[in-house]
Amino acid sequence: MENGSIVERQVMPSPNPAVRLEIVTYLSEGLKVKGLLAEPVQEGVYDGFLYLRGGIKNVGKVRPGRIVQFASEGFVVMAPFYRGNQGGEGNEDFAGEDRYDALHALTLLKNHSKVINERIHVFGFSRGGVMALFAGLLDRDVKSVVTWGGVSDMTLTYEEREDMRRMMKRVIGGTPSKYPERYHWRTPLYELEDWHAPILIIHGMHDQNVSVQHAHLLENRLLELGIKAETMYFEEYTHYFPPAVNRKVVKDLTAWMKKQ
Repeated sequence: MENGSIVERQVMPSPNPAVRLEIVTYLSEGLKVKGLLAEPVQEGVYDGFLYLRGGIKNVGKVRPGRIVQFASEGFVVMAPFYRGNQGGEGNEDFAGEDRYDALHALTLLKNHSKVINERIHVFGFSRGGVMALFAGLLDRDVKSVVTWGGVSDMTLTYEEREDMRRMMKRVIGGTPSKYPERYHWRTPLYELEDWHAPILIIHGMHDQNVSVQHAHLLENRLLELGIKAETMYFEEYTHYFPPAVNRKVVKDLTAWMKKQ
């Protein structure tokens, strides 16, 4: 069986009767990886939406309510848990080889009977920001990319997040000063010359988890390369937006995707 093939499905209770939810197991580089698949119950064809979570392991897990929120806007949504999580095989390595779990989830969406093949969008939150950028680089068919509070530079994350250094040293295999190439490889800023998809960058200016510098680095690098990025900066917010604002931003970003 090929990468992106679904080998197991398990229906889950959905908080919205208009959206069907399943935990799926799919193939990624020889591993069985799990993720959450949400699709509108109503017959028809829809844009695809790859949701790339933040965090690692049990921090920042995929939440069904969030996935249903995006599916309710008229998308078939696939949200990988990444390898090694929630019963999946392998070990998550923080935007290393696990980037292929995102790539093959795109293939899963392309093979879905309800998805318009040439209209698949990618969304990354927090650590999912680098995953979204890699997905856009690895798959030329991606229709648009949105990063929200997204990481763009892995060395900067190591410098900013003292609380994550131990984990990053363990997972990545050392520090940026000792193994700069390992952090460089996990930083998509260095590979954007061939960028092709429309991109929207969303960030709270007071974000303490992923500083707004990540957004500026990404925007400025794209501008250097003559690529226009659309941006939504929020002066008053941190990594997490208040519920009402969050709902509005979801509506705005999904409307932006559909215009692409």
